[in-house]
Amino acid sequence: MEQPRTRPPQRRQSSQQAPLSPQSTIDEATTVYRVVATPDGRARRVPPALLALRRMPNPRLTGIGAGLFAAAAMFALACLDWLLFDGSAILYGVLFLPVSALTALWVRPADLVTAPISVPIAFAVGVIPIAGGTGNFGGQTMAVVTALAVHAGWLYGGTLIAGLIASVRKIRLMRQRRRRMRAATKTARPARPPRRPKP
Repeated sequence: MEQPRTRPPQRRQSSQQAPLSPQSTIDEATTVYRVVATPDGRARRVPPALLALRRMPNPRLTGIGAGLFAAAAMFALACLDWLLFDGSAILYGVLFLPVSALTALWVRPADLVTAPISVPIAFAVGVIPIAGGTGNFGGQTMAVVTALAVHAGWLYGGTLIAGLIASVRKIRLMRQRRRRMRAATKTARPARPPRRPKP
């Protein structure tokens, strides 16, 4: 005669969870920081805005490539400005500032000096479509020179932004090299043998 199978009584999982304490609740409005380890072993909080900037494309252009990028971008933006807004000089100057910043950010570390030099050249190349000179070469040249003189504030501002970004990048590279040299000297330093007690 078969005996009925008996199973040990199982505890039923309660469908309702215990309410979370106020400390364990997560506030959606709080800012989340990611902890990044530095080369010397210390933890450092990185704000979300900096993380978003690091996720952006980060090409490394040569000095000539950065100059060509800035000149082509400013010429294309000036043509769009001429077609859509009848050559607004203020809009052209405002657009020149982010192009200057991107040029200084995207140039490779070996060519950081070229960023403040190529940015004014790009401004001069881009101002040709909106200068508004006459048909001959002399009239166009005078119009470009006049536009550069009138809108020198935007030119100086973009050059200053490119120079500041290039300087900050150079200082950071120098600090990183110093840290690497210090770490290399610490690892290469031989361990001293233990001193023997004198008889």
